[in-house]
Amino acid sequence: MRTALVYHEDMTAARLLWEDPECEIERPERLTAALERLRQWGLEQRCLQLAAREASEAELGLVHSPEYVSLLRGTQTLSTRELQALSGQYDAVYFHPSTFHCARLAVGAALQLVDAVLTGAVHNGLALVRPPGHHGQRAAANGFCVFNNVAIAAKYAKRRHGLHRILIVDWDVHHGQGIQYIFEDDPSVLYFSWHRYEHGHFWPYLRESDADAVGQGQGRGFTVNLPWNQVGMGNADYVAAFLHVLLPMAFEGGYHLESLSQSVCMVVKALLGDPALPLSGPMEPHHSALESIQSVRAAQAPHWKSLRQQGSTPILNPSTYSLERRASPVSPGGPKFKAAEAQASAALSSLLDQLHLNPTLPVRTAVSLTALDAALVLPADVLRQEGSAPQEETRAWARLHEALAQDKALTALGKVLHLLNGILDGQVSSGIAATPEPAAAPTLDVVIRRSLSHGARRLLCVAVGQLDRPADLADDGRNLWLNIRGKEAAAPSMFQVSVPLPGTTGGFVSCVLALVLPLAYGFQPDLVLVALGPAHGLQAPQAALLASLLRGPAGGRVLVLLEQGSTSQLAGILARVLQGEAPPGLGPFSMASPEDTQALIYLRGQLEAEWKMLQCRDRAA
Repeated sequence: MRTALVYHEDMTAARLLWEDPECEIERPERLTAALERLRQWGLEQRCLQLAAREASEAELGLVHSPEYVSLLRGTQTLSTRELQALSGQYDAVYFHPSTFHCARLAVGAALQLVDAVLTGAVHNGLALVRPPGHHGQRAAANGFCVFNNVAIAAKYAKRRHGLHRILIVDWDVHHGQGIQYIFEDDPSVLYFSWHRYEHGHFWPYLRESDADAVGQGQGRGFTVNLPWNQVGMGNADYVAAFLHVLLPMAFEGGYHLESLSQSVCMVVKALLGDPALPLSGPMEPHHSALESIQSVRAAQAPHWKSLRQQGSTPILNPSTYSLERRASPVSPGGPKFKAAEAQASAALSSLLDQLHLNPTLPVRTAVSLTALDAALVLPADVLRQEGSAPQEETRAWARLHEALAQDKALTALGKVLHLLNGILDGQVSSGIAATPEPAAAPTLDVVIRRSLSHGARRLLCVAVGQLDRPADLADDGRNLWLNIRGKEAAAPSMFQVSVPLPGTTGGFVSCVLALVLPLAYGFQPDLVLVALGPAHGLQAPQAALLASLLRGPAGGRVLVLLEQGSTSQLAGILARVLQGEAPPGLGPFSMASPEDTQALIYLRGQLEAEWKMLQCRDRAA
């Protein structure tokens, strides 16, 4: 089992003992509802289940003061009246005689997960805990948080396992100011938080939750806040934030029971490697989201070269922040907060309806690579496909190209069509097939035409190497052709794009994040074709990263075409990432060349009016 699930039923013991409308939303059912949903979906059984341990007081002391730990220890013997009086000294907090035990279990669960991942026992995992932790500070509870679980886990990973660089991604409706305070001067921890802000009018009402809070001293540039100043942010807004802020920097919520339990299930499915559902709705970020992204990029650009090399110079608008609160501030338990949570739950329920209509396919990945079988080592759950399409079908398609009439090419085409039919018919999620070198371009042409004529409404083709777009292919908006390693940066139409292959790891990452993925998510394809043609020039880790990231836009439906001369190592790596494993590292990181940067700038300038996901600033500003 490659995914761990850490939990302990004792974490449900603490509960509110008096009337407090603000605090009543943090209750034991936040855990039990999530666990029950994991069981209903059959996800708990697929994980390595670990019982959480209590963190020691020495481990708590990695972040919290001895006096604060002693204070919390003493709550175990306080009366209800004393607990209520102590709780009143903090913002949005309640204590219970079991709080100290529960909070130590929450920290201990995070530490167990760190150990399990970093010792190689599992690849990844989820710690299902309460109380939460990201508002917790060195000597103060805050926002239902007692001990800062994630901050302690980061300190523990550095001390126990010798880690030097840690990325914390904080996805919550509220800003995790506790984590920010703890690491704001520490360059070894990059803290990223996107949160509802509303120009400072949403809890916790802090000036330092805005985009221009970038850290202190040596830690400047390692605190990244993406403040949402408008409610109702959707798929396009979050994808834009991933592509234009978080991921370029990395290459170097939760109280609504129904939405929380569903979100937990979606996270565990992703950790297990299950394909995500295709995103629905228009892929155009809100103007407010673009303003926030633009402000973050402007504030961080002095500290991150990768943000200056993505092809768009950020412009910082004057802040509209006001320290004055509205007459009806939005607090954690207030009616506006509950309404927003209900809206989010409805949207997530719609997504889950799609999941029930589109269950995980019986075969996640299949391969048809006869020439490589002798040396190829595949994961046990990857299907080695032996069949071929019917001869009549194969010969009919082969008549389109003389090069496909040869026996070797005809046999390979039959295997490719059989695999493609399995993907189009919903029997297989993704696959890898081999093509003879002289027949790579004709085979790709057949696959494109077969896909568009048999079920694919929108087809994204990422062709790497010396592969030309079929000359008579209709430019009708159903096929987006993207050629990497083209002769020059060119965009004859919004559905035909060519870019030279960058010569550095930084250039390649920028190309993928700033061009390939925005186009892919904006296009919303039913199927992605990745064709590695003659002289494609990609190293195996680069090809793996490309295939892995392209699983998202089409819900995991990816077909990779390889030349039969490709190495078995490349085929094996691609099979593993299509199966849901993480791609291997890219190696030493080198920045994009001026020529590669200029190519991106040119193409984004040509295309961003039509493809809104390319935008990382408000063009109307």
